[in-house]
Amino acid sequence: MYILGIETSCDETAASVIYADFKAGRIKVLSNVISSQIEIHKKYGGVVPEVAAREHVLNILPVIYESLNRAGINQKKLDAIGVTKGPGLITSLITGVETARTLAYAWNKPIIEINHIEGHIYSNFIDSALIVRFPAVILTVSGGHTALIKMDKNKKIQIIGETRDDAAGEAYDKAAKMLDLGYPGGPIISYQAEKYKERINREKKIKNSLKTDIIRLPRPMINSSGFDFSFSGLKTALLYQLQKDNKWRKKIPEYCYEYQQAIIDILIAKTIKAAQIFRARTVMLSGGVSANKELRLRLAGQVNSKLKMIPLLIPKQEYTTDNAAMIAVAAAYKLHKGKIVSFKHLRVDASLQLK
Repeated sequence: MYILGIETSCDETAASVIYADFKAGRIKVLSNVISSQIEIHKKYGGVVPEVAAREHVLNILPVIYESLNRAGINQKKLDAIGVTKGPGLITSLITGVETARTLAYAWNKPIIEINHIEGHIYSNFIDSALIVRFPAVILTVSGGHTALIKMDKNKKIQIIGETRDDAAGEAYDKAAKMLDLGYPGGPIISYQAEKYKERINREKKIKNSLKTDIIRLPRPMINSSGFDFSFSGLKTALLYQLQKDNKWRKKIPEYCYEYQQAIIDILIAKTIKAAQIFRARTVMLSGGVSANKELRLRLAGQVNSKLKMIPLLIPKQEYTTDNAAMIAVAAAYKLHKGKIVSFKHLRVDASLQLK
């Protein structure tokens, strides 16, 4: 089956065509086109919803037709259209949903509505569908969402933990703003942290440890009994530390290093604990923050040492940030189960929750 995926939940206008053959257990991405707005929103220090919506309107049809061209097919070969219904920015979601509705009517195709977070989870099924064993525990981390999710053999999803305040990606952005590093915060903080890590390794100030003895920030809720996250306290601790340190601008790499380590410590501790308690047979990482090199490296190390013989799935870099290939893959699985809707009944839900 051929699926067209459409993703416009925030500031990326994306479309993808995939081919799924469930009898052979094969999913192939034929095209994955993304029109990014990062450069537009940098000057504002974050995404401006009205600006994002206007850019989506300008880009959505060219991106869709480019995805079809790259896939080497036309709309007649499509079996369905998958589209992000929510959560996200409502003005951005409207563009994708209304475009999907119009095309479904014009092309006489069924629609599969996809939860954006669910799409991130299914990014792990690209090239790895046959590896997944259940139950699976998934850590999904992005600018708007941080959650631990359990998936059973029927692909039923259950949230077992989520952030009570800021998402991890949002915490990165806010820290970068405090440190005058620009937007988006994740890649900038990661870059600065890597510089400090390389320096302390060169100087041999630490041995087999990633903890700094210069700056120390808290790890909120790392030892709590549940699986929920909280990053607002970490963000506040950074703010207070900067206010007390009149030389902080000379120590930006150190601050980035410790801040990133605090976030990663929390994410990994909760994930390993959940995998052990729920006897996971697969661990997955997904979401925009899954592109973080240090998170990937350390999670792989912990899964290998504490959850021996359990595979860790991490999407390719191109499928970590918002993209439509993950939406199309999630749609393929739903279509396989007959979960379709008519264009008449598709509606945006910006606050959509995982079920």
